[in-house]
Amino acid sequence: MKLFNESPTKRGGKYDFGGCELLGIPLSGGRHLTNLGSIILCGIAILVSAFLIWRSNRKQAAVGRREMQLFLLSYIIVEICEIFTVGGFPLQQTARIAFTGIHLGAIVASLWILLMNAVVGFQLLDDGTPLSIGLILGSALALFIGTGYIALDTGYSWTQHFDSSLNDPNRNIGLYVLYQLAPLVFLFLFFVLETVLVLRVLGERKPMIYLAGAALLFAIGQIFQYVISTHLCRSTNHKIDGALFETLFTLLSVSMLWVFWSSITEDDWPMPQSGSTYT
Repeated sequence: MKLFNESPTKRGGKYDFGGCELLGIPLSGGRHLTNLGSIILCGIAILVSAFLIWRSNRKQAAVGRREMQLFLLSYIIVEICEIFTVGGFPLQQTARIAFTGIHLGAIVASLWILLMNAVVGFQLLDDGTPLSIGLILGSALALFIGTGYIALDTGYSWTQHFDSSLNDPNRNIGLYVLYQLAPLVFLFLFFVLETVLVLRVLGERKPMIYLAGAALLFAIGQIFQYVISTHLCRSTNHKIDGALFETLFTLLSVSMLWVFWSSITEDDWPMPQSGSTYT
């Protein structure tokens, strides 16, 4: 993702932390297809998500069916954007900034929707109703617009309010809170709520294997992205970095989350009594 054209990781500035830029596949006009592996995996992720949406639709009595489909749709949007940002698909800088803003907003919104999926499991509101879907979509849209606006204003300098973050050390508090801290809080609360739901409400243990697996796969992806990426890039002569494996393990984590959700919506398991109609 490139909001900051003059990244200190490229020019060896005061705040240089030893970044490594992918070179990818050279194209005409001095352009490069930076990360073909990530692009392919994004395509696979889109297809897998579409399949899981179809499979979810067949679980007519499953609690949170529509909400899970909504999360998978948001994940598809993230992966489409990732083709043009992380994948390094050759674009004009102005177009890349637009995709980056949408990408960041979609990530935050998708993780909020995931958290709402955990809340839906407690049946505080009837799942799948216009009220439930509307509240989730409305709140997710607010986060999407807020995060996307800050990212786009930063990249395009519409108001010059965030121009200071374009220089060393590229510090943007708004993006840091919305893109880095908020998703971590959403994920933490999701796993806590789902753990309570499975162990205390359903009285089951087997689904925790799937939930723990999803958490582990996601964590491995983040380790590749933030810890191993630079070393991998250098050792492969700028051909592969951690983004490729982050995309892969995130896809595996999302798939495991769907397996977890499917396992806790089996008809023969006890559910919270609220008089709701599952849709």
